[in-house]
Amino acid sequence: MNAPLTQKAEPALAEVPACAPYSPGYTRYAMWLLLGIYIANFLDRQIITILAEPIKHDLGLDDWHLGLLSGLAFAMFYTLLGIPIARIAERRNRPVIIGASVAVWSAFTALGGLAQNFIQLVLFRVGVGVGEAGCTPPAHSLIVDYVPREKRASALAFYAMGTPIGTLLGLALGGLVADAYGWRVAFLIAGAPGLVFAVLAFTTLREPRRQMAKHAAHLAANAATFGETMAYLARRRTFWLVSVGGAIKAFIAFGAGPFTASFFLRNHSVEVAALADQASQIAGFQMKSIGFLGLALGLVSGLSGALGALCGGWLSDRLGARDLRAWMLAPAAASLLSIPVFILAVTTPQASVALCLMALNGFMGTLWFGPVYGTAQSVVPPHMRATAAAVLLFIVNLLGFGLGPITVGATSDIFNYGFGLGPAEGVRWALVVGSLFGVGAFGCFWAARKTIREETLS
Repeated sequence: MNAPLTQKAEPALAEVPACAPYSPGYTRYAMWLLLGIYIANFLDRQIITILAEPIKHDLGLDDWHLGLLSGLAFAMFYTLLGIPIARIAERRNRPVIIGASVAVWSAFTALGGLAQNFIQLVLFRVGVGVGEAGCTPPAHSLIVDYVPREKRASALAFYAMGTPIGTLLGLALGGLVADAYGWRVAFLIAGAPGLVFAVLAFTTLREPRRQMAKHAAHLAANAATFGETMAYLARRRTFWLVSVGGAIKAFIAFGAGPFTASFFLRNHSVEVAALADQASQIAGFQMKSIGFLGLALGLVSGLSGALGALCGGWLSDRLGARDLRAWMLAPAAASLLSIPVFILAVTTPQASVALCLMALNGFMGTLWFGPVYGTAQSVVPPHMRATAAAVLLFIVNLLGFGLGPITVGATSDIFNYGFGLGPAEGVRWALVVGSLFGVGAFGCFWAARKTIREETLS
């Protein structure tokens, strides 16, 4: 293990209580509430992806505009504000921070439905990013305080299910509401649930530091500055490897997300329309192509993604109990295997086959959640965890959510206009190129196996 940064921090680590501060019943409630909040987080974040085509035609946009709206406009402020908010969360009431954040991003999501041009929509998406910056770093820190170490990867993977489930609801809700009432109404409806969760966070979510007096005293005595935390992280090679690996996985997933529905509408429009008619007969109500795609892609990515997140956390806890290096096996293997699966999905001539392959890709695409988030929290002492989570999310979201969509969108425009392939083939080959970055993620996760045992603290 690397030498400690200071003489005061490491010896006190053993004094941090290992037991959960609340009853199992309350802990389960808190975990479900945090999951609900994170679902609302991703619902509001991802709803714009299914609305991309109608927004594009209504406001006269190119693919790079869509990439900016669904990625960089949100991610820039989300990542920049995440670290200072996490610094506040190291010392202040984390439920209050989370509740305020939910209220802010929900309000800006609803305002998106009132946008009259590209600039206004960009500003409202920036507001969503500002609000969501205060959610996950305090939530990760809370979860680690709520549960014992042996359940940490599973607990963080459970919370991370908000990503696929929120994506599911965002795609399904956005597509069906846009079909019936238009994309503006979809934004207005999407913002409503978060206001309820904000009230619940303010009134029912507890700050465990009030119960863990010994833990609170430890934090006060060993409070680390941002510079000390960064100096400490600089010595943790494992942290940077899993952060970059997670960023590459996010780059692939978030880069493809805003253009998956566009890919189907441009390349499989006839079959998608036929599938929508068949689904309408089964469901008993009329669905158009966008509504069907929102429901289908939501179910495909949401259910398979949630299962993948749970399996990744469960495998890591089970295998890691014997050898911590096993935490990285599932993310590494999935990073390689998902490449041919995704390429097959976007090159097959049948939309129904492509949707099935997307489900398999969605499962493998979330296996990294629990192992990566659990590792990032395990290689730092407790008084640095919220900041460490924010630094991890800064890297993952700036490179992944910020650059992924605009890179895929710009690449699509290059294939479309520069090479003359047209919008359908342009988006297809942009998605293929994006998937190849999975090789880099595999390399990062595999390399992390060499240091994870020595650098894990608790």
